[in-house]
Amino acid sequence: MNIEELRAAQTRERTSDGLQDLRDSFYQEVADYIAELRERRQQAADAADDPFGDDEVQSLTDEIETAEQVAEAIYERRMGKIVKQASLSAAGMGSEATGLTEEERALYTDLVERIEANKTRVLDVLAGEADAATAAGPDAHAPPEGETSPDPADVVNDRASGMDAPTPPPEEPLPDEQAEDTESDSGPSSAAAAMGGGTDFGGEADAESEAASAEAPDPDAGDEPDEPTVERSTVRITQDVGEILGVDERAYTLEADDVVTLPAENVEPLLARDAAEKLD
Repeated sequence: MNIEELRAAQTRERTSDGLQDLRDSFYQEVADYIAELRERRQQAADAADDPFGDDEVQSLTDEIETAEQVAEAIYERRMGKIVKQASLSAAGMGSEATGLTEEERALYTDLVERIEANKTRVLDVLAGEADAATAAGPDAHAPPEGETSPDPADVVNDRASGMDAPTPPPEEPLPDEQAEDTESDSGPSSAAAAMGGGTDFGGEADAESEAASAEAPDPDAGDEPDEPTVERSTVRITQDVGEILGVDERAYTLEADDVVTLPAENVEPLLARDAAEKLD
C-alpha cells in the first residue's frame, strides 16, 4: 500500500456510480501503511537536530495527513453507495452488493436485515395486525441491560406512602457535654437551646410575646403627615386637547364638551388658550 494506490482508488470511486472492488483487508492495509509512516517519522525526528525544521520529518507528516484524508474520503463515498444498495436489495429491486471489504460487508448485511424487518412491522401496522408500539420494535423502550422497569402499581404505592422521598442525612452525634445537658433537660425549650448553643428564655412565652407584638398597632402609624391637598376646579373643555398629565400625577384625556374636574394649576393654561371655560 502507498499513496499512489490510495489516490487511484479514490479516483475510481469518484468516477463510478457503483462500488469498485476492494480487497477484504483494504482498510487494514491502509492502517498498516499509516502506522509505518508514523514509525519512520519518529525515527527521522530522533535523528534530526531540529525535528520541527527537518525536511524528511515534514515530508512524512504531509504524507500521513494526505493518506488519512484520502482514506476517509474513499470510505465516505462508498458509504453512500452501500446505503443505497442495501435499501434496493431490501426492497427486492437490486442484486447483492459485491467488492465490499470485511467491515463494509458486515454493515451492508446489518442494514438489509434492519430495513426488511422494519418494513414488515410497518406493513403489519397498515394491515391492522399490529400497533405502532409493535412497529417500533421490541427494544424501542426497553430499559438498559441489567435494569428492569418498575411496576406502575408499586410506584403509585411508594409515592402515596412517602417511600420514594429522599432519605434525610443522618444526624451528627452531639459532643459529650451537650449530650449530658440534653439528657438533664426534659423540656423542648432546653433541648432547642442546647442544639442552638443559645440561652432558653421560656419557649412558648417568647412565642406568645412575639405574636402579641406583631398584632399590636404601631402607635406612630397615624402620625405621618397627610399628602398635600391639590386645589381643583371644574371646567368644560371647548377644544380637543388630548391627553395631559396633571400635577396630581394623573393622566386626563380632554375632548371638546367634556366637563371635568382638574387641578387648578392645569386649568390656568387651558383657560389662557381658550380651550376651557370655568364652571365653578
